[in-house]
Amino acid sequence: MEMNMTKFHERLQHPRPQMIRTNWTDLNGLWDFCFDDDNSGLTQNGYLREDFFDRQICVPYAYQTRKSLIDCQEHHPIVWYRRPLAVTRQNARRYLLHFEAVDYASDVFVDGHHLFHHEGGHTPFVVDVTEYVHENAMLYVRAQDFCRADQPIGKQSWKQENFLCWYTRTTGIWQQVWLEETGEQYLREVRMIPDIDNASLDLDLFVENASDTTQVSGYVSFRGQRITSFATALKSGRARISVDVSSEDANFRLHFWSPADPNLYDIEFEVLERGCSMDLVRSYFGMRDVSVQGSKVFLNNQELYQRLVLDQGYWSDGGLTATPAQLLADVQKIREMGFNGARKHQKIEDARYMYLCDVLGLVMWAEMPSFFEYSHISNENVMKEFHAFVAKHINHPSVIAYTLMNESWGVNEIYKDRKQQAFVNGLYWMTRSLDSSRLVIGNDGWEQTMTDIVAVHDYNSDPETLAASYANLAQAAGGSPSRTSLRHCFARDYGYSGQPFMISEFGGVAYDTGTRTIDSSWGYGNRLEGQEAVLEKMAALCQAVHSIRDLCGFCYTQLSDVEQEVNGLLDHNHEYKFDPAAIREMITGGKQTGFLFL
Repeated sequence: MEMNMTKFHERLQHPRPQMIRTNWTDLNGLWDFCFDDDNSGLTQNGYLREDFFDRQICVPYAYQTRKSLIDCQEHHPIVWYRRPLAVTRQNARRYLLHFEAVDYASDVFVDGHHLFHHEGGHTPFVVDVTEYVHENAMLYVRAQDFCRADQPIGKQSWKQENFLCWYTRTTGIWQQVWLEETGEQYLREVRMIPDIDNASLDLDLFVENASDTTQVSGYVSFRGQRITSFATALKSGRARISVDVSSEDANFRLHFWSPADPNLYDIEFEVLERGCSMDLVRSYFGMRDVSVQGSKVFLNNQELYQRLVLDQGYWSDGGLTATPAQLLADVQKIREMGFNGARKHQKIEDARYMYLCDVLGLVMWAEMPSFFEYSHISNENVMKEFHAFVAKHINHPSVIAYTLMNESWGVNEIYKDRKQQAFVNGLYWMTRSLDSSRLVIGNDGWEQTMTDIVAVHDYNSDPETLAASYANLAQAAGGSPSRTSLRHCFARDYGYSGQPFMISEFGGVAYDTGTRTIDSSWGYGNRLEGQEAVLEKMAALCQAVHSIRDLCGFCYTQLSDVEQEVNGLLDHNHEYKFDPAAIREMITGGKQTGFLFL
């Protein structure tokens, strides 16, 4: 795999590698900070008082983490941030303030002006601050998070203490913050959908402040060789075009993206107003196709057997927040251990993680974080983030599937409750309406309704009976094959129609290396003594899964230890607990050939 290392590192350092502008400013680092338990910040503009802020925090780490420099485990539902936003403002320029994730509800102020309100703790938002920035401007952010069970919270505990597989809360800013400069007209969004059968890329472009004379032009290249260029006018700020990206340089007209050969094309967009350049954005895309044919999943019209690892994206010192170097190390280790993909679990990850999957070659399942109490309020809260959830992943070739719900969390009565069934089905069809180029799993684990893959969780620690439960997949899908969950594969009035079948969680064998002192560490099954016994159990479980005929893949639990959960292949510091060659042997089943294997 050829790689331009300069371009690779430039993209990896950018908070959004698929939308790079030249003029941008990293706003991470030390900010003034305070807890506001009595909500006095909004009383008579109390946040503007000089003595309101009493400490500093390292953004983008949540105050509950060591890397934040605060490391406080007490629950403070309202927090404030402050830092200078000094900008020498230029005429005919726009200034866009980006937040990748702030948990949960956030308000943005510049000086004494309230500019923006956002709800949703996992998805990006952008604020046009042009009219308010100057050399002495001050930025303020208020975040409020009561960690209620009716809001999407993923793996955050909604109780006072951590329990089972729910962990420390994340409050406030926890992903990247940065400022961009553009022209008066600028590319607000582009959606890039590959069509390998027609060797074309479908572009859906949206330009802010566009006029009747605004145009978008650009070009496509592969490893420095220009393939084609394009130009289009806009209607009401939007343009839709199909670009022929075929090339005589490619063996079969296209350089396909796959885990074994993760080819990426470069693309550049320029917004022009009466011939003058207003905005320039550099991006990339991959030409690949994901489909279901009968009971198989196909990538680029070839069968794909998925060897995924469950990745929760927690770090012992940073919580949900990682550095680019940490993300890179994780993806490299996932590949080294023989996996060809990752299921990002209950978290909408940093965009640089998806970039690394794109460039290094991992397929990925993207997952919407769960809520835990069903009502019309939780329904509304999901929809506040759902469009942005899809938008964050839609251009990444590595992302092949969306997981909408997990193990009936938040829809606990879905087996019989028609309202909850309709809710999951509604999300399924909403996802399809936003992005028809990927697979959709409605309720991963059990009690499924609409789904493109029958995805079953089974933590049976006995290899023999684990394999026996799936000797007949149609029969298993019609019943309750997991001897640990005892849940039906499908909700009542739904049934198997021949979809691909996958064991999307299994394993979870505990092995505590003592990298973090926790009183009640746990894993699935009986606790084993010694590394050798653990490896033997893991290998036997993997062999059992490999022996099941007609599966479209599996997902092993899990990549790393997380707080009280010590069933990772890596420890809390994301260092190997086992010889990666031994893990690779059991994950691949000893197979080393074919495009599906690294």
